[in-house]
Amino acid sequence: MNFIRLGLYTALALVTYLMLLKWQEDYPQTIEQASAIETVEQSQSLQIAQTDVPAVTAATANEPATSADVPSLPGEPRAEQTAAAPETLVTVTTDTFVLSINTVGGDIEYLALPKYLKALEPNSDPFVILSNAPGQTYTAPSGLIGRDGIDSDSRARYRVEKTEYVLGADQQTLDVDLTLTTSEGVDITKRFSFAKDSYVIDVSYLINNRSASEWRANAFGQIKRSNFDDPSNAGGFGRTYLGYVSTTIDDPYYEIEFDDIDDDGANTNTTTGGWIAFSQHYFISAWIANDAAQNNFTTRKNNAGIYFGEFTSDAINVPAGQSATYTTRFYAGPKDQYKLAEISENLDLTIDYSFLWFLAAPIYWLLTQINQFVGNYGFSIILLTVSVKALFYKLSETQYRSMAGMRRVMPKMQKLKESYGDDRMKMQQATMELYKKEKINPFGGCLPMLVQMPVFIALYWVLLESVELRHAPFMLWLTDLSVKDPYFILPLLMGGTMYLQTSLSPAPADPMQAKVMKLMPIMMTGIFLWFPAGLVLYWFTNAALGIIQQWYITRKIEAQYEAKKA
Repeated sequence: MNFIRLGLYTALALVTYLMLLKWQEDYPQTIEQASAIETVEQSQSLQIAQTDVPAVTAATANEPATSADVPSLPGEPRAEQTAAAPETLVTVTTDTFVLSINTVGGDIEYLALPKYLKALEPNSDPFVILSNAPGQTYTAPSGLIGRDGIDSDSRARYRVEKTEYVLGADQQTLDVDLTLTTSEGVDITKRFSFAKDSYVIDVSYLINNRSASEWRANAFGQIKRSNFDDPSNAGGFGRTYLGYVSTTIDDPYYEIEFDDIDDDGANTNTTTGGWIAFSQHYFISAWIANDAAQNNFTTRKNNAGIYFGEFTSDAINVPAGQSATYTTRFYAGPKDQYKLAEISENLDLTIDYSFLWFLAAPIYWLLTQINQFVGNYGFSIILLTVSVKALFYKLSETQYRSMAGMRRVMPKMQKLKESYGDDRMKMQQATMELYKKEKINPFGGCLPMLVQMPVFIALYWVLLESVELRHAPFMLWLTDLSVKDPYFILPLLMGGTMYLQTSLSPAPADPMQAKVMKLMPIMMTGIFLWFPAGLVLYWFTNAALGIIQQWYITRKIEAQYEAKKA
């Protein structure tokens, strides 16, 4: 019935509007964010808070922790965390990274992506993921803590052969070594290993124990971030999750928002292997812990208001006179569904397709396959929408057949209304008899819509989450499918097609319903003015194909009906 169809449209519009309100509430625009990121300097001074290093718990160190943040030996008071100064910044340039490593602690303090530009304009700077900008802290500390940990009481101060490393065009790998020797005679090398065309950094600790006793420590990795807005969002609507994500044996993917940490405090889970990441639109950073070890994963906030997502490894034991190597991995880059799946189990779930992921995954696969042949994501979206519409052609035919039947009996319905007036019971009985006589299913126009809705919602999330659409051009004035149409032409075209499609549908008998139906395209147009162009292109294509389908199927049905009358 038209009333049910109207209800579905209204519900869709309402849900969409509420989603927009929620996005704006959860992710308010930060005026300072753009200017703050632009002021990132690689010469920033190291500021290490007393609570920045994770605690070693009994589960990992086999020793009781005496402090919530800074580890200490059993029975000893907590030592003050201080930074050795001055520090030196080591610059590393590869085909995928431009980053800075501080020799104090060996932390990654700056990381940019040369293959992903900050803005779609000539000579734009690379997009920055990690930085130490004022009020915009986002770094990746790591180190060794515990009984013999060199980062326990104060951050380790490493030596380095040179301060600039470049992965040459003829090189496949690059190692950057930071070294030190403890007073007990233990040689420690912190090695950062890079590979061409890779967003994974292997962080290894090479331990040569020349002392007379066993050496013991625990590795840790942190994602340290202050609460600021997502710089990869280009403004407007269509915002995605911003916060920490992790995995456990029981829960392959769970989210920890800033508000969750504020409300619940520190949260710790223990699992074999595992990872912890910080997710934003299009990009993530993640520590992937050693698969063979038991690891603690913690989210917390320190007294300075800085948030941490961190892991702490099981104890690393190196007997006297022996050597050992411990390796973990750090990822910083785009949300590439297939590459993330190869790096670690469940890491691809950071691409959040919501509850319809089982539909979104094959849709994403089809989109990428089409683009391999087309080479333009705008045309790929159009062809993908055509494919989905073709898949549901029979359902659409059922829907339009019902609509054609309703249009055909509309004059008879009007006569019934005039005959029975306000007698709703008799009117309802007569209406059902008319439906039966004319072989019309009053729900035939709505049920196909309900079946198709999950697919179209999944398609919406695919287009919203796909990093491939970032800065992807279509044609003419549409140079970036991930941001709104700068001239609002596409949303207006979409609104026009929706209005035309509504006009082709049978008008509701209730004048109020008819007015609301006429207003629906205007409401949807107003909402979609701020949506990414790729999403609007999908909706426009879907509406245009709906008009063509409706015209063709309706004409075919009416011809069959006239043939039967003759």
